[in-house]
Amino acid sequence: MHAIDWFVVAAYLVWIIWDGLRKTHSTGDLDGYLLAKRSLPWWAVGLSVMATQLSAITLVGATGQGYADGMRFVQFYFGLPIAMIILSMTLVPFFYRARVYTAYEYLEKRFDSKTRTLASLLFLLSRGLSCGVIIAAPAVILSIVLDWNITLTILAIGLPTALYTIIGGVQAVTWTDVKQMVVIVTGVVAAVIALLVGLPDDVSVGGALQVAGAAGRLHTVDFTFDLSQTYTFWSGLLGGLFLMLSYFGCDQSQVQRYLTAKSIDEGRRSLLMSAYFKIPLQALVLLTGVLVFVFYLFNQPPMLFNDKHAKAIAESPRAADYQQLEAEFAAAFVQRRAASVTFASAGEDSDGAARAAFHAADGAITDIRARAAALVLDVTDDQMYKGKTGDTPAPDVNYVFPTFITTTLPIGVVGLMIAAIFAAAMSSIAAELNSLATSTVIDIYRRHLKPSETDTHYLMVSRYATGFWGLYACVVATFAAGLGSLIEVVNRFGSFFYGSLLGVFVLALAFRRVNGHGAFAGLIVGMGVVAVFAFHPATKDVSFLWHNPIGVVAVLVAGLAVSALTGGRRVETSA
Repeated sequence: MHAIDWFVVAAYLVWIIWDGLRKTHSTGDLDGYLLAKRSLPWWAVGLSVMATQLSAITLVGATGQGYADGMRFVQFYFGLPIAMIILSMTLVPFFYRARVYTAYEYLEKRFDSKTRTLASLLFLLSRGLSCGVIIAAPAVILSIVLDWNITLTILAIGLPTALYTIIGGVQAVTWTDVKQMVVIVTGVVAAVIALLVGLPDDVSVGGALQVAGAAGRLHTVDFTFDLSQTYTFWSGLLGGLFLMLSYFGCDQSQVQRYLTAKSIDEGRRSLLMSAYFKIPLQALVLLTGVLVFVFYLFNQPPMLFNDKHAKAIAESPRAADYQQLEAEFAAAFVQRRAASVTFASAGEDSDGAARAAFHAADGAITDIRARAAALVLDVTDDQMYKGKTGDTPAPDVNYVFPTFITTTLPIGVVGLMIAAIFAAAMSSIAAELNSLATSTVIDIYRRHLKPSETDTHYLMVSRYATGFWGLYACVVATFAAGLGSLIEVVNRFGSFFYGSLLGVFVLALAFRRVNGHGAFAGLIVGMGVVAVFAFHPATKDVSFLWHNPIGVVAVLVAGLAVSALTGGRRVETSA
């Protein structure tokens, strides 16, 4: 990167950290450090909720998803508005009135200690894994920009963020989120403008989008009911609804956000911001990826975006084979570019021949990339190259947008985009670490190990716990960087746990005769059933989004059955 870009990145990061710490108050006691004394305005909490979602993993993973597979991923969020409305009417007032630090404290009041502990442990495991994926996303970018080892880049991002979270507490995290939301949206809009300006003079925006549509990149809604398909209207509306209810209602990283609001009404408003704005924002990010695909129809892209593997092959006995493929790719690109220009220029008057010529040329590119992926698999034994997202090798998806940023955008805009991605990453990581520390201290340490210490002691342990989870997430990140589309990976991790967690809260709130034995057994059975669907050969093709309702149903059936067998009991709950 140019020195100006580095200046933009450094100036922004210094400013955002300084300003976040400057607005930190009352972090000398546990309530102030973990919940900001429930004093934050709804709009700041709402932006923090959205910023945690719109993280670096979204910019890297979702743009790559849009490039490779088009707009279909937006269906994943169709259940979000319904989930936000349900939660704002139910769990937000419930948790707020209960005056709890974590969502899992209530499970002990309703059931017993073992149910609370198991639920919190499941959260810690799932969120710790997801935090590692969130670190891996910007590490991919930095490894390209600086040509650093991926492990070094992970440590360079994760450790300073852990230190920042240790110092700042939840208030610093929230106010940093507010600023990074503005910077992220500004960066995405700047990238979209650069992509549109980069179109050839003889190709209109409408014509370019027509080509994208012919390539399947603008296919947004699919009403097919197929459990093996991840992105359909039904999987998003139903499976996505359960996932969002679980994430925003049972995941401490989100519950802790609206517990910091000034009142119940302000907590509700903070969630409803996502109901109104999340889908449009996600569509904008995906559209950016689609426009990157369009840009590379007219400007030659790399054959494989992950140049680490290209270098490995260049130094192997198969170097000549790879060079031959690159020559074929260059020739195929010339043909696809000509077909794309012809198809785009014809507009609505294009005939079937122009469309067929484009599809044939695009298919040739896809075929060459598949052969290149097979060559990478043969030389490096990277098993991820057995799979693909859309027509792109799976590991390549995460490198598409970083490659575009660093090789195409003008000086200054590169720095802005890198700053946006790193700020998003650091803020999201900080939010996750803060919630992990909260659950560790409140649900595990204070409940089982040291129940009678002072707030000062628990505050110190919270800082140590933040550091531990920062190191844990860095370890996970070293493996996550090669797992394919990172936006899918993080949701796969979540879907493995979230359905069961949501199920136990449904038992707690809707079935008063369920006892602690039933709730505990339901959690275990729910996780077991989801594991079967995730890994058994007969059911592993069921899309991960359906794991969420499957987990809920399994917990309910097992919880009700075990409670009936063990006598059941009526427990009156109160907020």
